[in-house]
Amino acid sequence: MVTAILIPIICFYFYWVTKKDMKENEQKWLNLTNIYEEAIVSGKIIQLEKTRKRFYYHRYINVLNIQLQTDTKLIHVKRVTPFTMQKDPIALKIGDHVRLYGNWHENEFQFLRFDIVN
Repeated sequence: MVTAILIPIICFYFYWVTKKDMKENEQKWLNLTNIYEEAIVSGKIIQLEKTRKRFYYHRYINVLNIQLQTDTKLIHVKRVTPFTMQKDPIALKIGDHVRLYGNWHENEFQFLRFDIVN
């Protein structure tokens, strides 16, 4: 009699915890595009690397790592966006002079918006 009551309660509890965790992680995944534009960095693209990484179970992120040569030094720049089935319309190439808008986070510059400077 106890198991007939206890087992459904345990199952429902783990289902509730899992759903709550999935909602939190989906919100974190969607919030990756909320980057405050506090600083501007400009320079020439030296190296460009695009990868896709797992964020949470069936959620993926696009990671674009750039090495940018400014007037004085080499800067590592990162762009992290949620992976969706839509094509990412980023058109950066090695050798482009760009202006990136974003903020500094743990010795890396994170950006979302950019301009190609001629």
